[in-house]
Amino acid sequence: MAAFDDYEDYDALGLAALVRAGAVQPIELVEAAITRIDARNPALNAVILPLYEQARAAAAGPLPDGPLRGVPILLKDLLATVQGVPTGYGNRMLRRIPAERDSELVRRLRAAGLVLLGKTNTPEFGLTPYTEPEAFGPARNPWDPSRTPGGSSGGSAAAVAAGMVPVASGGDGGGSIRIPASCCGLFGLKVSRGRTPTGPEFGELWHGFANEHALTRSVRDSAALLDATAGEDVGAPYAAPRAPSSFVAEVLQEPGPLRIAFTARPLFGAASADVHRDCRDGLANAVALLAELGHALSEEAPRVDGEACAQAFLTILAAETRATIEQAAQLAGRRPAPADFEAATWALGLLGRATPASGYASAALYLQNVARGVGAFFQRYDVLLTPTLSQPPIALGALQPGASERAAMRIVNALGAGWLLRHTGVVRALALKTFAWMPYTALFNVTGQPAMSVPLHWNATGLPIGMHFVGRFGDEATLLRLAGQLERARPWARRRPPVRAR
Repeated sequence: MAAFDDYEDYDALGLAALVRAGAVQPIELVEAAITRIDARNPALNAVILPLYEQARAAAAGPLPDGPLRGVPILLKDLLATVQGVPTGYGNRMLRRIPAERDSELVRRLRAAGLVLLGKTNTPEFGLTPYTEPEAFGPARNPWDPSRTPGGSSGGSAAAVAAGMVPVASGGDGGGSIRIPASCCGLFGLKVSRGRTPTGPEFGELWHGFANEHALTRSVRDSAALLDATAGEDVGAPYAAPRAPSSFVAEVLQEPGPLRIAFTARPLFGAASADVHRDCRDGLANAVALLAELGHALSEEAPRVDGEACAQAFLTILAAETRATIEQAAQLAGRRPAPADFEAATWALGLLGRATPASGYASAALYLQNVARGVGAFFQRYDVLLTPTLSQPPIALGALQPGASERAAMRIVNALGAGWLLRHTGVVRALALKTFAWMPYTALFNVTGQPAMSVPLHWNATGLPIGMHFVGRFGDEATLLRLAGQLERARPWARRRPPVRAR
């Protein structure tokens, strides 16, 4: 079979159009993807579980006649379960336990005609904005392999940026689609709470902070995937507002003049967090472009106590992590033990176990009140613009616990003394250091609003700097119309990281 050398010149919808026209066969697309994974993945560690033979069999068979028929996709190895295939969650204990069934999101992706090609690298339980799990090793950034591709959907982002596949699934509980999109020069949309399905294994994820969608090179691919997957599933705890008849059609519509607020001021974590000049330059350039396009710009932002928000978020995350640890151990048929988890994960879980139920409820109530105030801000503005991150993609290991922090966690973990973590503040200090790199994204997981990272800026050393746009709850349509306008004004698809030259 002749190689399909033009594979990387098309987005997912473009490849699907070729399949519909008979110009290329699904098996040719699968083989083109496999060739690129085999050539590029050793340098990036983006794909941790290839499913080549399953993909070949699916591509050679009667695929559903969906809008993305024959297009290869990779799945983040977290939440997106495939029957008979392990979902490792970045954890050494779960990496060999096969899933009993497809998740609803995977079922819908299959129904769209997509071909599942493998699972991508993610940090343990998606807890960090970098992808460096002990179980699988670090994923690397195609623009500079010494740097992180972000997290927790870092493997998916690295694979798409490297040209292995046009699209890959991701999840976002604090920025985990938008952060890797920024690091890897991709489009990444976090959808509104309740927009995509979480079943059949889950109801709400991380107290409603998290949901699943995708990393893509083009805006229209993200919209096409949303058309294929949006809508509540059976038993869903809630649903997002009614979606438009076609998100893809929204991308082609001009947004009209929008009222856009912008800020570089950190919104989550310490207000004193440093924002790198490259990110401020990217923001200034985006503001100038938006003004050229006829939008009304105002430098303003919601007023929130970023440190209090981060502390409440951490309280909920710690409790959710302890529940995840117990569920993972139950799935593996054993009692939870420190040896089965990374030290930081276990320590966070101990903190969660030591938190009273009233502390969890109080944190949730506080964040709900914050969300009400942010909602009031969006009565005056259609969109909020910030940098996606406070720094360009950071070096691998930059946010890992230091030697003293690791020593403290080993002692506390051995003692099983979660109360000591509260007393020493080790976990809180690590969290604040992490939030200093991502001081914008998590607020909108709390509010449930749609938000996107758009690859509008590259710094002098060639690293991508994403710009972060937030819309009103349930209003992905406005964001997609704006993203389509920005993509037409400043196309980014032809930018290629060095690894894609291999």
